[in-house]
Amino acid sequence: MWVCERVRRVPGFEPGCRVGILLKNDPRFLAALYGILLAGGVVVPINHFLRPEEVRHIVSDSGLMALIAEGATFELINSQQLACPGVEQINVDEVPADPAAEQNHAAVLIYTSGTTGRPKGAMLSHGNLLSNVESCRVMLLAVSHDRFVLLLPMFHSFMLTVCELLPLLIGGSVVLIRSVHPPKAVMAEIFQRGATILPAIPPFFRTLASAPLPPGFPLRLCVSGAAPLPVEVFHEWHANHKLPLLEGYGLSEASPVVSLNPIAGPHKPRCIGVPVSGVEVSVQSEEGSFLAVGEVGEIAVRGDNVMLGYWNNPDATAAAMRDGWLLTGDIGYGDADGYFFITDRKKDMILVNGSNVYPREIEEVICQFPGVREAAVVGKPDERRGEHPVAFIVAQEGQTPDLQALNLFVRERLADYKKPRHYEILEALPRNATGKVLKTALRAMPLAS
Repeated sequence: MWVCERVRRVPGFEPGCRVGILLKNDPRFLAALYGILLAGGVVVPINHFLRPEEVRHIVSDSGLMALIAEGATFELINSQQLACPGVEQINVDEVPADPAAEQNHAAVLIYTSGTTGRPKGAMLSHGNLLSNVESCRVMLLAVSHDRFVLLLPMFHSFMLTVCELLPLLIGGSVVLIRSVHPPKAVMAEIFQRGATILPAIPPFFRTLASAPLPPGFPLRLCVSGAAPLPVEVFHEWHANHKLPLLEGYGLSEASPVVSLNPIAGPHKPRCIGVPVSGVEVSVQSEEGSFLAVGEVGEIAVRGDNVMLGYWNNPDATAAAMRDGWLLTGDIGYGDADGYFFITDRKKDMILVNGSNVYPREIEEVICQFPGVREAAVVGKPDERRGEHPVAFIVAQEGQTPDLQALNLFVRERLADYKKPRHYEILEALPRNATGKVLKTALRAMPLAS
């Protein structure tokens, strides 16, 4: 309870004030999280991978009253003149009543990943989070003997709901793992601790797709989120393991889980599954009309999980909400079984001679070519066509793909206007802390030739 009392003693603090948490995966993160909530504050989890100047933006934009971090973090902050006037520093190294917040009061301020611009703070209420936790409990058939692997950074909304709040609700347990490297060590700890549910990101499951699982391995369920699960990983996993790997979908503005492939199946490749309980999903046109099965448009979400709005940004809130629906910025469609599919990000769509080109379609074709491990496609300006696709490729270890052969391979499978006009081989794709490819960085990257 020390965090609650310490926060309440911050000069000028009152319910609704924002308090930041800048900690790595550490049990004290949970103490800070619940302590702030008990004090009536609004939690602002901060990505500990950010540079000081990026942290400065969040501290300033959110209007933090206090910041909780380790002593070493404050030493770095103070040495780089990051500290903002009036922000109380609460050092977790120096320490180890209860106003009940209304459900519609802000509980957490989650800053979006900022892959397409500066991060915005999504205001999630107590009701938003409780609703989404209950939806996850139903979809995952979670019970008190489940042990959740907390592998991804604790500041991420996926982990907040599924691995921090859900276990608390059901009386379950958390297996806290400080690093994903090496994966063999992670799997050994999962085995040793008897973990049952593993939420992680596609690159982690790619590493494990061909690895044998020992007899008696305790996991009963794996959930892939935060980024699209490549179809080749889906097929390889299900060919080698009986352990279910379910792809889901969510976004911070929806607390964050929106949909999941059902445990009982069917499990469809390239599919984000069906809406979780209590959540509605629709596909809408640019004008706001509802599209029929199979028609491609913008994915929209409605339910008690949808945010209150963006902190201090009414224009962005108005742009994201339409008639009670949250516009996700993702392009996709629904099928006759009620499953949904994401084809691409709206902002990632490439316009070639007036025709829509979806990078994910091209990426999946490229990844079928021998020697290619990963691919990311972006649009580059083209005076004649408007834009043209450019592909960035990561090769399989020890291999160098033949780009001429790859070009022919793609031409045989895609219309000419969809074919990349240039291929660039990289050692790794730029990603944020949760594994999403930073296409803004790829668009800005000069081509080698």
